[in-house]
Amino acid sequence: MAFGIKREELQAWKAAVSRGDIAFLTHYWQDARFPDIRTVTKVGCADLDKLTKWCLSRGLNPQYIHHSPSYPHYDLFGPVQKKIMQIENQWQQIERFHL
Repeated sequence: MAFGIKREELQAWKAAVSRGDIAFLTHYWQDARFPDIRTVTKVGCADLDKLTKWCLSRGLNPQYIHHSPSYPHYDLFGPVQKKIMQIENQWQQIERFHL
C-alpha cells in the first residue's frame, strides 16, 4: 500500500517516465514481506534500454525491473535506496521521507 504523495507528484512522475526520462518517486509503503521497510523509491523510465543501462551503472540487477506496460520501474528500498538517492542528488526526497 502506497501513501504520502500528492496526485500532482504522481502525475509528474508518470509524465517524466512516459517521456523516457529517468524519474524518481518516493512514497511511504507497507508490505508484509518487508516488515522493517517504510519507504520505497520507484525509478521509472519508459525507455527500457535506458533504464537497464541506468541499473547497470548503479550496480543494480536489471532483472528486477518491473515491466509495467505504462510505467516500467525499478524499486529501491532499504540501505540501497538511500545510497542511490544520494548518488542521484535526490536530497528533497531523502529529507522529506527521513531516509
